[in-house]
Amino acid sequence: MKLLTTIFLALFCIFAAAQQPQSSASREIVFEDVAVITMVRNEVKEHQTVVTKNGKITGVGPVKKVKYGKDALVIDGRGKYLMPGLAEMHGHVPPIDDLQPMKDVLELFAVNGITTVRGMLGHPRHLELRTMVNEGKLIAPHFYTTGPSINGMSVTSPEAGAEMVRQQKKAGYDFLKMHPGLSRAKFDSIAATANKLKIPFAGHVSFGVGVWRAIEAGYSSIDHLDGFVEGLVPGIETLVEQQTGPFALQVADRADTTKIPQLMQALKAKNIWVVPTQSLAERWFSPHYSSDDFRNDPHKKYMSPNTMDQWIKSKDNLMNDPNYNVSKAEAFLKLRRKLVRECQKNGVGLLLGCDAPQIFNVPGFSTHNELEYLVLAGLTPYEALKTGTVNVAQYLKIKDAGTIQVGSVSDMILLNANPLDDIRNVKSQAGVMIGTKWMDKSFIDSALKRLERQ
Repeated sequence: MKLLTTIFLALFCIFAAAQQPQSSASREIVFEDVAVITMVRNEVKEHQTVVTKNGKITGVGPVKKVKYGKDALVIDGRGKYLMPGLAEMHGHVPPIDDLQPMKDVLELFAVNGITTVRGMLGHPRHLELRTMVNEGKLIAPHFYTTGPSINGMSVTSPEAGAEMVRQQKKAGYDFLKMHPGLSRAKFDSIAATANKLKIPFAGHVSFGVGVWRAIEAGYSSIDHLDGFVEGLVPGIETLVEQQTGPFALQVADRADTTKIPQLMQALKAKNIWVVPTQSLAERWFSPHYSSDDFRNDPHKKYMSPNTMDQWIKSKDNLMNDPNYNVSKAEAFLKLRRKLVRECQKNGVGLLLGCDAPQIFNVPGFSTHNELEYLVLAGLTPYEALKTGTVNVAQYLKIKDAGTIQVGSVSDMILLNANPLDDIRNVKSQAGVMIGTKWMDKSFIDSALKRLERQ
């Protein structure tokens, strides 16, 4: 019996170890003979050694010219590519009291190479979650959180809106989350208070406010391209919101595209960043992506059957709406792609974000899809990768992130193929590193298996 107990304990220890990433605050973790995508510029440096320690990159250089200790964990990088980790700048973490679903969503992002997440619908327990992430207690990306939704229903008056801003600032949220339905008076009070207290606000643009006033007020980021199409439609002030459809789907064919340069100039002048969430738009509104496409999506297994059913119902309801028009939907998506492309061409800062988990967007996986849609809109693979790496570091004012160079944080993805050749190669992951935690392919596969919901 004693022998059996010993064997059981040994097997348990082996199994437990297999469920944990390799991590050490002091031991060096080294990538040997790897091709490095530095993101400092559009380049690949072949046959490099990258040394990390204590969550930082301490050495980068040609093989055999960079030294490291004998007890280092050495990862064979031959035939592989190392790039900075990606950010999801419009993600959602469940706004509920139960921490476990929150942890699961963050881990799903992490094992997909998403090393930073901005949660865009806050909850008081997200503050606790952020502390746990910062203390290294979870397998999770770096986590930034907005406060609970600021919208036309939650804000009962301009004074109540100002008070909500003060409360969320005091609580310690990183951003304010703007949702639709705000009147101009309510919005003006919220924006003035936020600017005074220096807490950034981001998200939707209310129809009653409009994109031009939103720009003037100083949004930190406008997400979903919300308000952009409406701002280009002549006579929009004569319409009610219900006539325009979600994100102006029904009126995009009436947009005056000669006003796009003015829009770009205004965004750049006020240093307002843009999170397109094009994956949400392409999958939800396109006549060429159906419920059956999602039913056949291998990643649906990470969502609960109830969530999946809700998404399919939302898509089907849209497609069956008598007001839905295929040609208008195609014009809408074409215009959105043009707006993304014009942001890039005119120096308006783009940030990677897909709004997962929302309709047909599964956390982690859909961030990779977003990169493909950015390339479809006209960005090069390098430009698309910048939206989730160096652009994010600039936006968050983090000097040591988003690149692979000495002094940068060791948030990285090891790939089996070059994403600069084909953006889809970002999905071909051999491992992920967040700080001091290295997750190899076997760990990632076991974590994904555990996170399946169906």
